[in-house]
Amino acid sequence: MRLLQTDPLPRDPFRSKATTLHVILTGMNKSISDRAAALLQAQTKANDLFHAVETRGLIRANVLESQLNQEIYDLAQEMFGISTYWHKRIVRAGRNTLAPYEENPPDLTVGEDDILFLDLGPVFEEWEADFGRTFVLGSDPAKLKLRDDIAKGFLEGKKYFHEHPDIKADELYKHAQKLARDFGWEYGGPIAGHLIGQFPHERIPGDKVTLYVHPDNPNRMRDLDAEGQERHWIFEIHFVDRARGIGGFYEELLTVG
Repeated sequence: MRLLQTDPLPRDPFRSKATTLHVILTGMNKSISDRAAALLQAQTKANDLFHAVETRGLIRANVLESQLNQEIYDLAQEMFGISTYWHKRIVRAGRNTLAPYEENPPDLTVGEDDILFLDLGPVFEEWEADFGRTFVLGSDPAKLKLRDDIAKGFLEGKKYFHEHPDIKADELYKHAQKLARDFGWEYGGPIAGHLIGQFPHERIPGDKVTLYVHPDNPNRMRDLDAEGQERHWIFEIHFVDRARGIGGFYEELLTVG
């Protein structure tokens, strides 16, 4: 029997299935790559915002936390046209730097020789960022050391995560506690990170453990989500010295960059 010219070879059902699978996997890999790139781009913009906060002199003494918070919000609108944040905007100075995220301490005035941190969750074109940094006014050695140690601790924690492909959330939390001790501080946060993604990211209503870097979460951090996609995580660490009444905070992407 002569084959039609439009079908020069007999159809191979296995080749057809393999081609279909290749197309699906290529699409999945592109989707994963696009998601990671979008998160990294959102974080880059958040970093640019924090840089502008510094260079424009917004970090200064004799300003209420609430006023500084509003000024940063206005600057973000000016720079990027954003007004959506996926979590409350945090500006904390002095003894308020001891308070973890869930608390709402009284509004303080930034002092002349003070420490403060920002924790913002802006949404850039439907992609979430979560970015936190510590700033010091003045030359207090303990505050400067805390600011520098929290940045070094973040890098060490991220390295540890990438060196342990089967790491579980509770294991990373314990490592965050160890990092604080190794640098001579106490760990101040009830978590050490959480999921991040396209707004709004994956959540389980009422569950503050499963999708967090929490001491009671035994799940592998590299497990896929409900749609079979790679999960992306934020790593956040909070070092404190309760005797001195100071804390430092650092936060950004763990799985990208």
